[in-house]
Amino acid sequence: MSSDLWTWGGTYFGRRAGDELWTHSGRHVGRFQGDKVFGSDGRYLGEIKSGKLITHLSSRTRRGRSFTPHASRVGHVPYVDHVGTVMYVGYEDFPGPETFK
Repeated sequence: MSSDLWTWGGTYFGRRAGDELWTHSGRHVGRFQGDKVFGSDGRYLGEIKSGKLITHLSSRTRRGRSFTPHASRVGHVPYVDHVGTVMYVGYEDFPGPETFK
């Protein structure tokens, strides 16, 4: 299963391939546990809500299993950004792909 993902604010992030989260530039930055995504150090990054990436503020202390990221792979041209969605109370936008360098 592979699907393209945008942040809640409308920025094209990259792809979910199985349980792995990849930036559009080809960096492996997260692993999904259900709809929640955790970084390589096990820290909570965010989740999928209504098909977009978003971060629930009260979940920031959650921890998942750490993992060793896969080697970078060839990225792809990012899709056009979307119009953002009104933010829910208690949430913030998922970090953009440029955060993961």
